[in-house]
Amino acid sequence: MRLALASFVGLAAVSPAAAQTITLKPLAEARMRYEFVDQDGVAANADAATVRVRAGVSATSGKWSMLVEGQGNLALSDDYFDGLNYKAGYPLVADPQNAALYRAQIQYRTEAIVVTAGRQRIALDDERFVGGVGFRQNGQTFDAVRAEISPVAKLKIDAAYARSVRTIWGVDGTGARPQAIDGDDLFGNVAYATPLGTITTFGYLVDEDEAQVQGFRLSSQTYGLRLAGAHPAGKARLSYALSFARQSDFHRNPNRYSADYYLVDLGIELRRAKVGAGYEVLGADGGTALTSFQTPFATGFKFQGWADKFLTTPPDGVRDLYGSAGYSLKTLGPLSAVNVQAAYHRFDSDRVVRRYGDEIDLLASAKVRRTLVSLRYADYRAKAFGADTQKLWLQLDWAI
Repeated sequence: MRLALASFVGLAAVSPAAAQTITLKPLAEARMRYEFVDQDGVAANADAATVRVRAGVSATSGKWSMLVEGQGNLALSDDYFDGLNYKAGYPLVADPQNAALYRAQIQYRTEAIVVTAGRQRIALDDERFVGGVGFRQNGQTFDAVRAEISPVAKLKIDAAYARSVRTIWGVDGTGARPQAIDGDDLFGNVAYATPLGTITTFGYLVDEDEAQVQGFRLSSQTYGLRLAGAHPAGKARLSYALSFARQSDFHRNPNRYSADYYLVDLGIELRRAKVGAGYEVLGADGGTALTSFQTPFATGFKFQGWADKFLTTPPDGVRDLYGSAGYSLKTLGPLSAVNVQAAYHRFDSDRVVRRYGDEIDLLASAKVRRTLVSLRYADYRAKAFGADTQKLWLQLDWAI
């Protein structure tokens, strides 16, 4: 950090004008959450009450900026298994107590190029492959160098090299749930905006160096194509996303496999209402563990249901057929950004015909001044995978 600060001051001093116009901006946000989990086969229910605080400052001078931000998570009620506290008699709620450096980065920004170095958030496309795991109290960040280049209109090249991934397990992380996963990870996107939508080609090379994390079996190479767009259709608005990718083993992965990924997602928005449907497949190879399509750096909570049953893809893969409906209001009395949503998921295997289960997800949220209040519920009904699980969240989010 001393080196980064010295670099920033030195770069700002290159221009006398820049040296006189260093703009400081405070960063502060807080989240309080209660999470309840009732899972068949686990002796007790989880009652997790946690408070997460992030605070820091950014400094900007001309095209250069620097950001430092810390993060802390405190358990007010610890009747839950946080993944590290040995309370395996409770269901898992992956929010261990933590106090750590969250981000520390230096950035150079122009209209044509943005280069960011240091500990940073990286969220690519819909975060299906690389994301910040924003729902968990301890977010995921990357010790990385990233370049976002726009050489001509409508074209964007995004390339990143990550030496370490700072996980949601925090400073006490160990073993298969480590504080950080070192490696040589490469993330590349090339996106071009067309009248039909944005076409993105991508390649993600995951090269994990931690033997305790599945014995290198999450190291993979993934290459794919994505189309995403939205267009008016009369008084409605139609949105769509189509994606295909192929994944295979990489570097020290002892498995030899290849598996495919498919996504078809459609949505229609009419005034305040929105409905959507989709089909997502994370394919399998031969049915051996960790030879199905894996996304270890994804924001997994956004996909395949909020009960988190498929964060690690089963050996036989998973097919998710889903539908959703929502309604929103800009204001309702003292409330703003009012939103209600419901979604249904049907989960099946990709190989060896098997019904995994079904899930219903419900959400109601609204803002009261600067505070976002949300109530969320997930109900997973197992058929041939996992166990019946009900989860309930009450959450308050505040930011300056």
